[in-house]
Amino acid sequence: MEEKLTIVDAAARVEGKLTGRDARILGRFEGEIQLTGRLQIGEGAEVDGKVKAEVCEIGGRYRGQLEARSVLLLEKARVEGSLSSETLAVREGAQLDGDVTAGSGRAKPQMLAKVGAA
Repeated sequence: MEEKLTIVDAAARVEGKLTGRDARILGRFEGEIQLTGRLQIGEGAEVDGKVKAEVCEIGGRYRGQLEARSVLLLEKARVEGSLSSETLAVREGAQLDGDVTAGSGRAKPQMLAKVGAA
């Protein structure tokens, strides 16, 4: 049976735990997210909590503890908290404030990054 994409609509506000394969958050989510696939946080979306996913693409605001194999911060991303990933890509305009662990070295430097003009 084919697994479907879970979508939190732009008008929705959800609190709790989300598990599954892939999800797209377009509204507001507070709680815990555990995915075996891809998490997309859309532009204008807000997510607060703990996230574990294979791949995470952030276009909105995220606050919390994030663990993923690969993370992409899009132009309007605003991230606060801790981020741990093997690969991290940050587009011009994205903001990242918190502890970052990236790459195979897995060091934990304190980091405040503002890329491009906000």
